[in-house]
Amino acid sequence: MQIIAVVVVLIAVVLHGYIFVMESLTWTSPRTRATFGLNEQQAEQTREMAYNQGFYNLFLALIAAAGVIAWLAGHDAVGAALIFAGAGSMVAAGVVLLLSSRSKARAALIQLTPPLLGVIATAIAVA
Repeated sequence: MQIIAVVVVLIAVVLHGYIFVMESLTWTSPRTRATFGLNEQQAEQTREMAYNQGFYNLFLALIAAAGVIAWLAGHDAVGAALIFAGAGSMVAAGVVLLLSSRSKARAALIQLTPPLLGVIATAIAVA
């Protein structure tokens, strides 16, 4: 079960790393604007907010990745705690997005499903 947990958590890490790139580095590009359903003016007006939000996603990814590394290095308690903190926060952020904007349900489910599966698999593996 540990391998399944690690794989799913790493998928969440990569996904949130990609979200960081879009929000913090390519927010005003045509492709990223299309992904988020924004026109050029909306992207410019929300650029600073997106930049900051992207770093939140990066930090959550780094916490979860550190958890995977610690867990694989044999530090089970530390690794699991970091996975629960990082991936659990990803899940919480996805739930907030889902509850705050029903039109973003698809994005919220994409954002929260891999880390949720990772948290569940981690909990089973350490039980």
